[in-house]
Amino acid sequence: MDRLTTSSLLSLIFFSLSLFRFSSSAIQTLKIGESLSVENPQDVLLSPAGIFSAGFQPVGANAYCFAVWFTQNPTVVWTANRDHPVNGKHSTLSLLKTGNLLLTDAAKFNVWASDTSSSSSSLQLLLYDTGNLVLREPDGVVLWQSFDFPTHTLLPQQQFNRFTRLVSSRSDTNHSSGFYSLFFDNDNILRLLYDGPEVSSVYWPEPWLLSWEVGRTTYNASRIAVLNSLGKFRSSDGLSFTTSDYGPLLQRRLKIDSDGNVRVYSRKSGREDWYVSWQAISKPCFQRKNASDWSLGCEIKHTEKFSCDQSESYFVHLPYVDFYGYDRDYTPNTTLDHCFNLTLQSCDYKGFQYKFSVDDGYFKCFPKTLLMNGYISPDFQGDVYLRLPKTTPSSSLEESLQESSSVCSNQTIELEREYVKDHQNGKLKLVVLFVYGIGGIEMICVVWVWGFLRRNRRESDSQTQGYLPVGSGILRKYSYSELKKATRGFRKEIGRGGGGIVYKGELRDHRIAAIKRLNINEANQGEEEFLAEVSNIGMLNHMNLIKMWGYCAEGKHRLLVYEFMENGSLAETMGSKPHALDFNTRFKIALGMARGLAYLHEECLEWILHCDVKPQNILLDSNYEPKVADFGLSKLLKRDDFEFDKSKFSRIRGTRGYMAPEWVFNLPITSKVDVYSYGIVVLEMVTGTNPTMGGDGSVREGMMQHGLVAWVRERRSKASSKAAWLKQIMDPNPMIEGSLELDKMESLVKVALQCVEEDKDTRPSMRHVVEMLQTWENHSEIVTTC
Repeated sequence: MDRLTTSSLLSLIFFSLSLFRFSSSAIQTLKIGESLSVENPQDVLLSPAGIFSAGFQPVGANAYCFAVWFTQNPTVVWTANRDHPVNGKHSTLSLLKTGNLLLTDAAKFNVWASDTSSSSSSLQLLLYDTGNLVLREPDGVVLWQSFDFPTHTLLPQQQFNRFTRLVSSRSDTNHSSGFYSLFFDNDNILRLLYDGPEVSSVYWPEPWLLSWEVGRTTYNASRIAVLNSLGKFRSSDGLSFTTSDYGPLLQRRLKIDSDGNVRVYSRKSGREDWYVSWQAISKPCFQRKNASDWSLGCEIKHTEKFSCDQSESYFVHLPYVDFYGYDRDYTPNTTLDHCFNLTLQSCDYKGFQYKFSVDDGYFKCFPKTLLMNGYISPDFQGDVYLRLPKTTPSSSLEESLQESSSVCSNQTIELEREYVKDHQNGKLKLVVLFVYGIGGIEMICVVWVWGFLRRNRRESDSQTQGYLPVGSGILRKYSYSELKKATRGFRKEIGRGGGGIVYKGELRDHRIAAIKRLNINEANQGEEEFLAEVSNIGMLNHMNLIKMWGYCAEGKHRLLVYEFMENGSLAETMGSKPHALDFNTRFKIALGMARGLAYLHEECLEWILHCDVKPQNILLDSNYEPKVADFGLSKLLKRDDFEFDKSKFSRIRGTRGYMAPEWVFNLPITSKVDVYSYGIVVLEMVTGTNPTMGGDGSVREGMMQHGLVAWVRERRSKASSKAAWLKQIMDPNPMIEGSLELDKMESLVKVALQCVEEDKDTRPSMRHVVEMLQTWENHSEIVTTC
């Protein structure tokens, strides 16, 4: 029996047993010591709902790649070895006992590996319904996942960050890496790059425009982007778009195509064809450099060299055509004749662009030394005048312009590698076939466990990580087991309050985080409601607000993951190392707090009241820059709701000693409750005394009887001079240096006393507080300079 007949017979046997194979756990997970073979067409991992498959895909003659694809109407979305296809014989993907996932070619060459290790004997390779191929341990810890190593496609909820890039294929039939890539550049902008054999050039967004002119911002450090399942794409650089079919669809994918354009493809089910629902560049290429290989980019077709004799050249007018870059001798406010003459003066000039500037009100001339990056666009307000030798007729140029579209050639790849010859005889092959038949019958006996295994798998699938797009970036969804491992079982407590307990933890990417485990009472809400609140928190972006990195909403567990502050809270610093806070630093903290609260009250999309401003919720980074924390547990209001009844709160919010009188006397709650609490915190910073602890001897005599606010006012009214009353109330730990610093503290105390007025209408807004403190800060800087 020859090899081809054997292969055909094997295929028939496996086809007859496919019902049982697709119902068993063998295609749901790859376990330690198991392999997938390129020779077995049924060695395919399936996601629980069958949306995605993973296995060997043919990419040429006797050439295969291990890939993930949409099961129906197969479309490849990820490839492990796109540039190194393996042989169609004896190649395998194996999960070794060491925990490494290894792809071997013809049992000789190691082509690709996950480079992972694990001592667990229950390690598994699974494929999720998101299209993510995941190698994980039994406790849910992910050792490797395909979502971290995209090739040319980004799937919904797949994070795209500064460590990843999408690289096009050479063509629709040649799946090896092409010349176009999508990546986050060093300026934090998401860009498209052509990196060809001869030239390299960024071409999107338009390189001649500044970042803010195309709606991007360089002021972000996260470099992260996500496409959600509804068709909304958000990037940390400000790029945001919605597909033309925004809404619930079954399948979407974002891909960088072989022509260098990024497109989102959609379809309602696997039975339908893909259609384009968004694309980055709508402008067609001017001229393909190679009609059979679009990945080589664009150029203008004429190769004759110019004579330096002006009489030997002429120009062809190309309206709405642009070749950006390679300008020399740019001339503003000039005439067309001058531009002609300027271009003819040098043998290096291939033509020029003549464009009217609406902003400046005059024409500009751009002589070109190279004609690359060309395109035609009706919305381009400019023309190119192409310089041609007189030996080149203009008709040849017109013919080349008409060749704007062509079909890429279909080429196959022949992989020439030796592999071990199969010396099995016919009888042995029959034995093998018989064994496979017996194996198929045995599979029937285990079908009854399929339901149990499928339920287990779906439960674990619900705990996989995802991403929540928000206005200022992306929030990552962590599993409970991942955060439990990060905190070593929630051991190191670094803070607690009414909302929950905060623990220090180290994430998988080695970032140190503050992980807040919310109390059951605070988290007793549906996941949808919780995610809506988390999304609102994530949209807030200010240097004086603590930054949220992610969340966990799994079962009854609700956790929030924040950036970790090296110097802890203001309360801790004042209690353990007050000498580190000189009065200039305390002034800086007061100003930063005010800026953060002003942003919450007036600048963000939702009007947010903190309702629990206190030193424990003011965190300090390594430079003692303050960041307001725990504002996510406050009441979210619409901007036009200027005040509301306290009855809208489930309970009184705040901490004794910092709460405004409105809470006690059942008055309307407005942003002025935060202003009051802020004033108390500032007085505590200046005096070094907790408002709930009373007096501590002669320096604080009378405070226990009257309270912090009344005590400061009394000292101010009875003192004979500014220096006298400030000396009585000030924290004795830091030393006052000079009258300027004394004046600075006096202005801070005066602002604080305005904030703690009993009548809320006489208190300033937080924006006004910022303005008053900034005015004094600027004044003191001028005095110091003089």
